[in-house]
Amino acid sequence: MAPMPHILDPVGRARPRLTLNTDGRPHRLQNTLCLSVFAIGVLAFIFGFIVVLHVPASWLGAVGFLGGLFSQFISVTTPQRVLNIIGIVGSFVGAGLGIAHGGFI
Repeated sequence: MAPMPHILDPVGRARPRLTLNTDGRPHRLQNTLCLSVFAIGVLAFIFGFIVVLHVPASWLGAVGFLGGLFSQFISVTTPQRVLNIIGIVGSFVGAGLGIAHGGFI
């Protein structure tokens, strides 16, 4: 019977890392923008469901939506684009709910 060293000591695989730079190059501006759009979109989405927070929901939604479109335009990698789309959709929904609950003022 042949020895099976890979069974006793499996070959170590590289641990998966969460990164936005899947091409191996740093993209500081694009990463900052996509993370900002993602955070703004999540906040606008949450604020949109709270009626008394219609003003910040409307403004955050509008800023996140427009910023997300620009961020999507200059994005380089697929993970950046995924976070951009999540942020854009969250911003759109938050802005819509904020406007429906009272608008920008």
